[in-house]
Amino acid sequence: MKFKQKRSLYLLKEVASILRGEEGCAWDRAQTSQTLKPYLIEEAYEVYDAIEKDDHRHLKEELGDLLYQIYAHAQIAEENNLFTIDDVANAITEKLIRRHPHVFGDETVSGKDEVIAKWEKIKKREKSHRTSILDGVPAHLPALLKAYRVQQKASRVGFDWDRIRDVVVKLDEEIGEFKDSITQRNRQRIEEEIGDILFTITNVSRFLEINPEDALYKTVDKFIRRFKFIESEALKSGKEIEDMSLEELDSIWERSKGE
Repeated sequence: MKFKQKRSLYLLKEVASILRGEEGCAWDRAQTSQTLKPYLIEEAYEVYDAIEKDDHRHLKEELGDLLYQIYAHAQIAEENNLFTIDDVANAITEKLIRRHPHVFGDETVSGKDEVIAKWEKIKKREKSHRTSILDGVPAHLPALLKAYRVQQKASRVGFDWDRIRDVVVKLDEEIGEFKDSITQRNRQRIEEEIGDILFTITNVSRFLEINPEDALYKTVDKFIRRFKFIESEALKSGKEIEDMSLEELDSIWERSKGE
């Protein structure tokens, strides 16, 4: 097949159009923006994973997969006479220029904090239909990241703790309430108190400028590595992991820390 386009981004647009065309792929033709939603999220997490592993080869590949998702959604929109990929690019270009008057205009800023403050003010003017500064937080973000973004927004208008010590005191208070709910065996309250603890832990992380999503990701990854070590050691000993005692598993777990 001969392609009309030679420049990479235009060639990708042409490929997306061909895949959706009459002589294209039956699977691609059957897709809608609704059916493609899960793939968009999945590809974004693949990019995240490649960045986390500092794997530049895979990062290039995964960015390509994510980029194609954007082109696929734009192609579907174009077929329905809604907008094109050029409209998408123009809109984000205009927004970036508009929201960086200290770069593309005459304004000056003293640092990143003032940049964020000005960004929020510009956004507020542009999104005048919103009744709350929290309306811009996507509803379907993972809960931990959503908590982080909500707290960031509230902090930018001054609704925040003064000292980390105060946040830690609040955490101790929430843990105490959780213990009390366990004693009462009140399942609804237990769930609420667990949520409060997670929300407060997120506040501690934000206050210390640590992304809680990243922190938890690394801890989960660490657990996976150590658990796989247990499985490997069990295999070497000729035992089924299900048949090993908790004492045996704990012993291997402690050794996994050294590994």
